[in-house]
Amino acid sequence: MQIPDSHSVPPSLTEDEFLGGRLRILQPEKGFRAGVDSVLLAAAIPCEPGDSVFEAGIGPGVAALCLLFRNPEVQVTGIEVAARYVMICEENARRNGMQNRLRVIHADVRDALRRDHISMPAPGGFAHAMLNPPFFDEAKSTSSPNLLKSQAHAFGPEDLDLWVKLVYAMLSPRGSITLVHRPDSLGQILAALENRFGDIHIAPLFPRPGLPASRILVQGIKGSKAPLQILPGLVLHGDGSEFTREANAMLRSGAPFILR
Repeated sequence: MQIPDSHSVPPSLTEDEFLGGRLRILQPEKGFRAGVDSVLLAAAIPCEPGDSVFEAGIGPGVAALCLLFRNPEVQVTGIEVAARYVMICEENARRNGMQNRLRVIHADVRDALRRDHISMPAPGGFAHAMLNPPFFDEAKSTSSPNLLKSQAHAFGPEDLDLWVKLVYAMLSPRGSITLVHRPDSLGQILAALENRFGDIHIAPLFPRPGLPASRILVQGIKGSKAPLQILPGLVLHGDGSEFTREANAMLRSGAPFILR
C-alpha cells in the first residue's frame, strides 16, 4: 500500500482525532483500531525529558504519538509485525510533525531477540516500555474475516510471556513496563512479570460507577522487589455518555495518568 504525501485520506483508511483534535491519525477502516486504551496507556508512562521509550506492537502509532505530544523531549522506538501498519505509523508521525522522534521497526515480537536481527536496537537502552497486547480471543471466538484483525487476535498467554521477555531485555535496570489489557488476563500478566518486574501497580478502568472494570493498566519496575499495589483506578463515564472530568483531562488534554 502506498500512502500519498498529501494530507488527503487514502481509500480504506479513516482520519481520527485524538487529544481533542491535537493529533490527527490515519487508521484502517477494518482491523485493529486504537482508541481510549492507547491514549490512557500513553498517559501512564512515567517518563522524563530525554528518556527513550520502547513500544511492542506499535500499530498505527496512537499511543506513541500521544506520548510524544505530552513529552516533546522523549524518543520512541516501536516494533510492528504488519508492514501496512508500519507504513501508516510512519505517515502519522510525518503528518503530526513527530517523524524525528519516532522510529518504527518492521519486526515480529517472536523474532526480535534473535542475535541476527540487525535492525533491532541494542538491549538495555530504554527507560520505559509500553504495550497494548492483543487479547486472548483465538479459542473463544471465530476467526475475523479481516486478516489484520485476525492476526492481532491470534494470541495466547505464551505469546504474552514473549512480549514481556522482549521488553525486559530492552529496558535498562529499574526501567518501567506499562501495559493495558482485560481484567480476566491479570493472572497471565502477573505470571509473565514474575521474577522480572516488581513494585507492580494495577489501576482498574471502570466504564461507569458501580460497574466492574473493563480494562486494567499494569505497571512494574525491572528488578524491583517491592510489593504489588492495587490503585483506586479511573472511572471513564458518569451517568451519561460524557467522560468524567479526570478521564476527559487525559483523553482530550493529554494530562498524565499517575500510577506511582
